[in-house]
Amino acid sequence: MTDQERRAGEPAAAAAAAAAAAAPRGGRTGGRPAETGFAEEDGRLTLRERKKLRTRQRISGEATLLFIRRGFDNVTVAEVARAAEVSTMTVFNYFPRKEDLFLDRIPEGRELLTRAVRERGADESPLAALRRLTLGLLAERHPLAGVGEGFEHFWRTVLDSPALRARGREAVEEMEDALAVLLAEAVGGEAGRSGRDVRLAAALIIAGIRAAFAGAAARQLGGDPVDEVAVEQAEVLRRTFDALERALPGFV
Repeated sequence: MTDQERRAGEPAAAAAAAAAAAAPRGGRTGGRPAETGFAEEDGRLTLRERKKLRTRQRISGEATLLFIRRGFDNVTVAEVARAAEVSTMTVFNYFPRKEDLFLDRIPEGRELLTRAVRERGADESPLAALRRLTLGLLAERHPLAGVGEGFEHFWRTVLDSPALRARGREAVEEMEDALAVLLAEAVGGEAGRSGRDVRLAAALIIAGIRAAFAGAAARQLGGDPVDEVAVEQAEVLRRTFDALERALPGFV
């Protein structure tokens, strides 16, 4: 493994946690942002909810531009607030931690993971549902798939910031915890009490996805064409889930 691939694995962990989670600005699966469950144009959102969603998006968007231009560690929350034309307190109301201004898709990643497992078909296994989720995100070039035009700017920003890399690692742990609970539910028990080792299963699944995303991130950082990276990433994910199914027969 090259040093670039090793370093790319850390920020990629955040992206992997969604399906980790960290990801550039862009689309959203089913048009449903995690903070509300509905898209802005969805009639089920109240006027207040639409205004809050637009404010959140504006703050995160301005923060992202500043972080990419100047580096995450060189920008203060107060500067983000001025750029978004809100108070510093308002920024923290939407984003309790500075790192979450840039890695703002971590909640969406957890929501997508939860929905994939809990809302899977009657004949669909948890692993099959996660395979469908990850390949589906990649096919539609969702930001949480980690592959897309201009994503190298996102990865470089994360690589250059110890704070963002640390938050990415936390996101992986959070995703493992969430997945352990979901797998325990799927096999009819509670995390830590099930007859199956759901903790180990969750760790293996997240590690496999993380490794796949690390490779894709490294290729994009190296300047490889995005379309080529996407094609290879789909094959890597398929091989990853094939291996997971052999290793975790109780979840297939």
